[in-house]
Amino acid sequence: MSKTAPAKVDLTKVKPYGDTMNDGMVQLSFTLPVPYGEEANEAARILAKKMGLDEPSVVFSKDLGGYTCFILYGKCQHTVDYTSIKVPKVEVEVMDRLECEKFIEENIKRDVVIVGACTGTDAHTVGIDAIINMKGYHGHFGLERYKGIQAINMGSQVPNEELVAKAIEVNADAILVSQIVTQKDIHVQNLTELVELLEAEGLRDKIILVCGGPRISHELAQELGYDAGFGPDTYAENVASFVLEEMVKRKLV
Repeated sequence: MSKTAPAKVDLTKVKPYGDTMNDGMVQLSFTLPVPYGEEANEAARILAKKMGLDEPSVVFSKDLGGYTCFILYGKCQHTVDYTSIKVPKVEVEVMDRLECEKFIEENIKRDVVIVGACTGTDAHTVGIDAIINMKGYHGHFGLERYKGIQAINMGSQVPNEELVAKAIEVNADAILVSQIVTQKDIHVQNLTELVELLEAEGLRDKIILVCGGPRISHELAQELGYDAGFGPDTYAENVASFVLEEMVKRKLV
């Protein structure tokens, strides 16, 4: 599928698209702590106007027992200069599994040890499993399938102290941290704590540190002291390519 914008679009003044180009039409959903009824619908419309939407219309509302959920349509009058956007992201030439295996054989010449876990109170392993487990996700094999990589998946709710201890035990080259549940920014606190533990052990510069999850960006990861951050639509080859190339770049082989 082509990622090229339609020729008639002014990328310096991009607006939402609904039925016709530049109509600004958006769909918005939210819940208000008010009882279901016409007054609730009007409250939602007023709020949408205050958000800057023109001609807001409530197309669906549902009683949630003292609360009301809404779906609205409205027209956004604001634009964004798409050409000015610069997003920090992992700059790496992604290799497939076979290319990663060849890279290890030619440039590292030993097994690469990677330890991963979903840390803190987070009990969701879907992210770390997709990257590490042999079957992987969506047709992309996990790191356990890679020849030359010793991948250790510690699972969920792993205290940072245990993760660091395991990394020391196996002489890990890289640590992968998955954070799925992120209410009240608990992931920021947890990720920061891991960096502090590694620094206290004198290991931070000796280990490639990577985090990932639905609310993780490369920019946030670097702000917290990580080498890279991966968000949605990331597979094992993305992580492996970064870790392997970073090891060679930093002479950690």
